[in-house]
Amino acid sequence: MSDVNKDLRTVDQKNLGGSEASHSQFERTLGKFESFAVAFSFISITTGLFSTYGSMLASSGPVGIWTWPVVTVGTLLVALVFGLLASKIPLSGFSYQWASRLVNPVLGWWFGWASFAFLAIVTVAVDYGLAQVALFPLFGLEYSAAGGAITTGVLILVQMMLVIWSTPVLTKINNLAVGAEVVAILGLIVAIGAAVFFFGKGNTSNLVSTGLVHSDHYFGWLGPFMLSGLLGAFTLVGWESAANLAEETHNPKQVVPRAMVKAVLASGVLGTLFLIVISLGLGDHVEELSRSSAPVADVIRITLGETFSKIVLIVVCIAIFACGLVILTSNSRLIHAMARDGRLPFSEKLSYVPRPTGGPLWATVLAAVVSGLIVLSFYSNPDALTQLLGAATLFPALLYSGTVLLYIFTRHQHIHHPDDFTLGVWEWPVIIGAVAWLIVEMCVFIIPADFRTAQQYVLFLMLAGVLVFIPVWLWRRKQLKKMPPLGSYE
Repeated sequence: MSDVNKDLRTVDQKNLGGSEASHSQFERTLGKFESFAVAFSFISITTGLFSTYGSMLASSGPVGIWTWPVVTVGTLLVALVFGLLASKIPLSGFSYQWASRLVNPVLGWWFGWASFAFLAIVTVAVDYGLAQVALFPLFGLEYSAAGGAITTGVLILVQMMLVIWSTPVLTKINNLAVGAEVVAILGLIVAIGAAVFFFGKGNTSNLVSTGLVHSDHYFGWLGPFMLSGLLGAFTLVGWESAANLAEETHNPKQVVPRAMVKAVLASGVLGTLFLIVISLGLGDHVEELSRSSAPVADVIRITLGETFSKIVLIVVCIAIFACGLVILTSNSRLIHAMARDGRLPFSEKLSYVPRPTGGPLWATVLAAVVSGLIVLSFYSNPDALTQLLGAATLFPALLYSGTVLLYIFTRHQHIHHPDDFTLGVWEWPVIIGAVAWLIVEMCVFIIPADFRTAQQYVLFLMLAGVLVFIPVWLWRRKQLKKMPPLGSYE
């Protein structure tokens, strides 16, 4: 029997999923709702749609919203495959842990680095979005590149302190934000829908309008319509963060997979309805709002008035802030997991957790500092949000593709246990569907020249990984080659 299989058997024998962790550095405080809330908050359709809707209007027009349901189905299939791995290896570090234990620790290290780079840049993208599309409109301020960068830096600092301070407090903030976000989205769907259908503040033709975009090949292969997939591909990511907090979750083998799938499904349905009413609410101002830096906020103001718009923007600010908070938390757990296994320089410091109910101190500081350096690189860039969105979309596409392939090539190693999350006879159809979707997504975000800047950022960050990997290989080769048994984290 392979070491992986022995480890998986050890986990089952010790009931990692169902019992309190007697030697874990974290306390298991997350239940079913909290696990779902973590995944839902990272996705945060409020964050994604407020941040990317303007880019979609400019590149594809309102009709581009119909790529959202397609991306939802594809993402749902990928989440189901991730659920199979999350149930088998319920540890912080998700793809890093899975690749390390199913193939080898070196491959796992690179999965971990790619995940770290993604989480670092998406933290910045979310907080930039909070500044540009919510905070500045809320206070009636004119957005500037410098103002956006400074605001983003302050937000990251506050989020860092909250992550270090207390996981239960962070969870309560996130639960409140998720509840407020769901209420706000449902309220907007009803209110804007009523304004459109009963008070004539909308235009149904917008649902098939290409807006500013005029192309003979609009619906062709890799045409503007396919490129609008950025709307869903940027937003419907991060649901795997529930797996990254598996060691803080009760019965993670069952809870985490279901939390990820439910978060994607709920976000997909709510997002579809929200996009429809927002596009209707553009009314006869499609061209004007396509040039706005915050078109969703403008639609709310036009259809519902200034007062209601301010109230909604306050809720949106809370939801987006919580999204950034969850992302930084997820990155701190990933760094902690890699450091705990001796995979990083200064591993002893980076794996240090002051108390079971708080975050890993230096791992959180490192995650915040790296995101802060990314902010500095965009300090004077007026197109920072658009470029960050591209990079933050390509990274998860690469990670999802690599992880699904990892599962396909290692599934023969898995031992079935009675408490595993399974798909039964639907496993292979789901896997084939997930692969088909990821091939299309990779084509969309690699072939067109529109994403060259994003690709350069991704390449730069992966090359930066070489500078970190070299000292690990030279001075921590023994730790890099050795994989701790799963049961040691119980």
